Amino acid sequence: MIRRLTPLAAILLTGCMATTPPPQSTPSTGVAARFMASEQTPIADIPADWWRLYDDPELDALVRASLAANTDLRVAYANLDGARAALRGARAAQLPQTNIESGLTVDGTRTQPSANAVPSTDWDIGATASWEIDLFGRLRSGALAARADMEAQEAAKDGVRVAVVADTVLAYVDYCGTTRAIAVAREVAAAHAHQLSLVQAQLDAGEVSPLEVSQAASLAAGSRAAVPTLEAQRDNALYRLATLQGRAPVEGKDLGLTCDVVPQVNSSVTIADGMALLQRRPDIREAERKLAAAAARVGVARADLYPRINLGGALGLLTGAFDVALTPLISWSFPNQAPARTRIAQASATEQAALANWDGLVLKALRELSTALSLYEAEARRNHDLAEAASEAQAYARRAAARVRLGDAPGLLQIDAERSLATARLQQAQSALLLGQAQVALFRSMGGGWQSGTEPR
Repeated sequence: MIRRLTPLAAILLTGCMATTPPPQSTPSTGVAARFMASEQTPIADIPADWWRLYDDPELDALVRASLAANTDLRVAYANLDGARAALRGARAAQLPQTNIESGLTVDGTRTQPSANAVPSTDWDIGATASWEIDLFGRLRSGALAARADMEAQEAAKDGVRVAVVADTVLAYVDYCGTTRAIAVAREVAAAHAHQLSLVQAQLDAGEVSPLEVSQAASLAAGSRAAVPTLEAQRDNALYRLATLQGRAPVEGKDLGLTCDVVPQVNSSVTIADGMALLQRRPDIREAERKLAAAAARVGVARADLYPRINLGGALGLLTGAFDVALTPLISWSFPNQAPARTRIAQASATEQAALANWDGLVLKALRELSTALSLYEAEARRNHDLAEAASEAQAYARRAAARVRLGDAPGLLQIDAERSLATARLQQAQSALLLGQAQVALFRSMGGGWQSGTEPR
């Protein structure tokens, strides 16, 4: 039986008004300004769906499949749902809390003066309500912290999306590049095998010595040896594509890809605004929101220095009578406030750590962008030079073959020319792959151009 109706919970006065991080001159801001003022390759606005710059339907389909079924993204969405639920709970704590209770009691006959007496029953029902007067912003600060946590989780989800897209594009680039390199290596190996057969025939005719045969055989074996490693790299790219789509690695061989040329972005890629870069990277947005959450929790901790005021009310039917009660409740940890000040110090230290982490991530982002730009520019120049080297090697091989046919040069000259041509062609194919990888790294260092928006669920 309900004997008393009391307020359910004490509603806190604690905490100051919602706090925000104090303005600070972070070292990253100055670094960003100096960096963007320096001479770098200009990069213009990067679209959110930056992979479409490749204009490759096969790649578009792979990215869609990865975004639809990637296991890391499923984890990120689940974490985001949990953060949203926590935010709803923090907001609900600012509203009045209500509760309804009821009870039924039967009085036994052994308590009656007569054995013929019938049992009596009591039925009670009551409702309680409590509301915390949030004078010092404890609940508001808690709600702000929960919102910042949710926004940090949204940024973390965006970061996973960027990683999934970049990993998918990189695996596709690796597949296309190694497929092209395998084709070149096989062409070179076939040409060297044919050259070996010709030199062997010349040896049988007494036109060359066994030295030329050994050199031709070594060249043919070396060119064949390059193929298995490239095939393993191509298979690895397929395995990565399959796992990115939440499938077993072996299913990667069933994707039916036809790409045999490294995809390249044909339009100019430019980065214009350094601060836009910082806002675009999800890891920096996540760190900034974690800093905001830490600052809000300082307000929650500071509120413990002040009284908590709760208004509670109850009404109900108790043992046949209707009762109404209104009870204010004030609680205050005083004069011993050392525990509260300890919690403030801990929250402030967490805030400072979050600020340092944010500064560090800004510097890391600028370093990654500088490195990616440098590597991309260097590989672009190297690829251009290798194309010229391959063209010259082709001319060298053609002229050497002509001179050997005319008897104006030994057969070793032609073998050396073929070796130079094979090396140049393989280096050019591998450079094209490295250039594609550097381009993906450049997009990734810019956060992929991702903008948080509607989520496909």
